Amino acid sequence: MPARLRLIACAALVSFLPLHAGLAADPAPPAPAVASGHPAATAAGIAALEAGGNAFDAAVAVTAALAVVEPQGSGLGGGGFWLLHDANEDRDVMIDGREQAPGAATRDMYLDDNGDFIQDLSRNGALAAGIPGEPAALVHIAERYGKLDLATTLAPAIRLARDGFRINDHMHRLAQYRKDVLARHPASAALMLDANGEPLASGEILKQPDLANTLQAIVDRGRDGFYDGPIARQLVEAVRSAGGIWTRQDLADYDVIERKPIRGTYRTPQGEYDIISAAPPSSGGPVLVEALNILEGFDWGALDEVQRRHVTIEAMRRAYRDRAVYLGDPDFVDMPIARLTDKNYAAGLRVGIRSDRATRSDELAGVTAEHANGRHTTHFSVIDAEGNRVAATLSVNFPFGSGMVAAGTGVFLNDEMDDFSAKPLTPNGYGLVGSEANAIEPGKRPLSSMSPTFVVGKDREIALGTPGGSRIITMVLLGILDFTHGGDAKSVVGTPRYHHQYLPDHVEYEPGALSPETLAGLKKLGHRFEKVNRHYGDMHAVIWNKVDGTMDAASDPRGIGCAAVGEQAPVCEHESRDEEVAASE
Repeated sequence: MPARLRLIACAALVSFLPLHAGLAADPAPPAPAVASGHPAATAAGIAALEAGGNAFDAAVAVTAALAVVEPQGSGLGGGGFWLLHDANEDRDVMIDGREQAPGAATRDMYLDDNGDFIQDLSRNGALAAGIPGEPAALVHIAERYGKLDLATTLAPAIRLARDGFRINDHMHRLAQYRKDVLARHPASAALMLDANGEPLASGEILKQPDLANTLQAIVDRGRDGFYDGPIARQLVEAVRSAGGIWTRQDLADYDVIERKPIRGTYRTPQGEYDIISAAPPSSGGPVLVEALNILEGFDWGALDEVQRRHVTIEAMRRAYRDRAVYLGDPDFVDMPIARLTDKNYAAGLRVGIRSDRATRSDELAGVTAEHANGRHTTHFSVIDAEGNRVAATLSVNFPFGSGMVAAGTGVFLNDEMDDFSAKPLTPNGYGLVGSEANAIEPGKRPLSSMSPTFVVGKDREIALGTPGGSRIITMVLLGILDFTHGGDAKSVVGTPRYHHQYLPDHVEYEPGALSPETLAGLKKLGHRFEKVNRHYGDMHAVIWNKVDGTMDAASDPRGIGCAAVGEQAPVCEHESRDEEVAASE
């Protein structure tokens, strides 16, 4: 039985120091650690560990709890990627629970008779929903990797759904943002809006008995509790009655896929680190490794602040360009992954980075497009006392997904079909453009930015990730740079953030990320900027320091989550901030 865990400060570093600190390192972590986007979800992970479960059981419990308490960011109607490290087998695997296009989906399903993109169809309502993957992933991870049964790991989520929890300011604001879409669907309105059509206020109790019953069906029948039988019938009837195209066969045919993660290395004066990250249909791993390969060739210590930011922005620009041109679902598209992650290829890209001026994106061969906005999702990280670890990023895409609850199920359906390239060169909800590699096809999984990642060095390792739409990859990149140059968990999740995604051709940054002097220097080089408000991502990280046998964990101070490690008194404090409201991915 692992040491009893307690919730601890999320805005601050959480640390566990064993009695033998300073002696030779243990072969496994001294205590488990969990960091997630909601205190109740972290508590669910703790409960699984205390019941004798491992990191994979904790991942199932946290995932299910987040489906209840953060329906704006993830849920049974969505999907995600779970990056697992099995310490006993010394093996890494990515569980691909990404949504996939229904069998009746067509290349032009979101275009009008003139070939123009109808934005509302891919983002709101039943036609926007792909076939969900999260329930299948829960069952797969529990049965293949866990120790506990689903009755134990899903119990906290079922209790939260049946008994209710208090709505927080974050959920209220996102419901306000999506109010008009929620009001279109009777089951959504009944759940999230009051008699006057306004979102339930912060502090009110939200009970979800239908969702509790759906979770119980998964406990009772496993995968078939969702993808076959009464729940499947209700899902399909709700979707088709609202203009969607799901069939019972679409649900029956869905399954998770175990994929080999993307691997790379990154060398710093502190040593060499292995990078293990999400594989396509996530673009996270290839883009991260390509950007790090570009940056590895610069003498970081010899660069001033302006030049460090400059070369990082230029690495982001080039890696995102390749994302737009090459990446898609590996079961449908041949991709040059080996070349994109090759250090020699990165060296060639590095040659084109000038120290005296910014590159214009239109100078790089590739696609071009106009700008559109986007951002939101959820992430958690776990390391257990056996050395197993999980980094998982989950989503329904925009806040509350398509805005539609399938009547009788309590399940918010995703709007992940918007992540396809509905029309070449037309940006999705994140301003991302794509090519035919990410075009809609039946059974295909859309390209994603979700980037659960492990960074493993000789002396320490980290599991990290964040929500944030197209910004996910650059947030994880900046977190990796901080960690590999000596940062602790608090520093990693609090790293100031800036972002370039090739198109639109400007740098987004949060307040305080760039000093006035650095900003002026970058503008002098020709970079263009767009300032965003403070709520920018929600990173969660756990670190095992193998030399001194300590653990630390932290949740992003920008969010409401909590980290837990060892025996600590419960303290959860968060900074107040202005909310950024936009899409979720």
